[in-house]
Amino acid sequence: MPADQRILVVSNHRSVLDAPLLMAAMNRSVRFACHYYMSRVPVMRDVVSAMGAFPLDAPRQRQKHFFENSISFLQARQLVGVFPEGAQPMVQVKPANQLSPFHRGFAHLALRAPVSDLSILPVAILSTEENQHQLAPLKLFRLFDPSEPLFNCGGWHSAIVYRRVHLFFGHPIRIDEDLRQQYRGRSGSRLAREISQSCWDQIAGMLRHGCT
Repeated sequence: MPADQRILVVSNHRSVLDAPLLMAAMNRSVRFACHYYMSRVPVMRDVVSAMGAFPLDAPRQRQKHFFENSISFLQARQLVGVFPEGAQPMVQVKPANQLSPFHRGFAHLALRAPVSDLSILPVAILSTEENQHQLAPLKLFRLFDPSEPLFNCGGWHSAIVYRRVHLFFGHPIRIDEDLRQQYRGRSGSRLAREISQSCWDQIAGMLRHGCT
């Protein structure tokens, strides 16, 4: 971990245990952005709040509060964590080494945050032994968050409990002034896409390597 940098942690995601696992491995408190529905469901809301997490804005909104909260934490030199796969891997579980496409909000955050010493730290969580449980029917979650399209599907919300897991830390991506200057021009969207893809490539590579 860069000792002299503010850090934005970016990781894959398949279990509610991911946030406390990462904090334990890093021996640091991390302010993780959690999905909006987690802030609406009783018990789950209390768990994520106790971990210091803060909710994303509701689906289809512009994530104004996510950016404001994240920037405030980074300015206070708190670590911020993001799971850019979104809620889909939590609800519909895939193989442990399979990575979903990334939302690019974290890349835009890194490039917009008015701090001069920020690095993105990619982390891969590879479960090699786990138990999968059925938490509750998806239609039950729809009562608390009808805005989430995933809850229109049938079936159950899965809950993964790790028994053996490996963590791999990638190469930090430093967000320097040159990148910020590029982001201010017409190439901003392209730059955010490239940074997001670079993180995805690192995490996907670490997951593949860990399986060999």
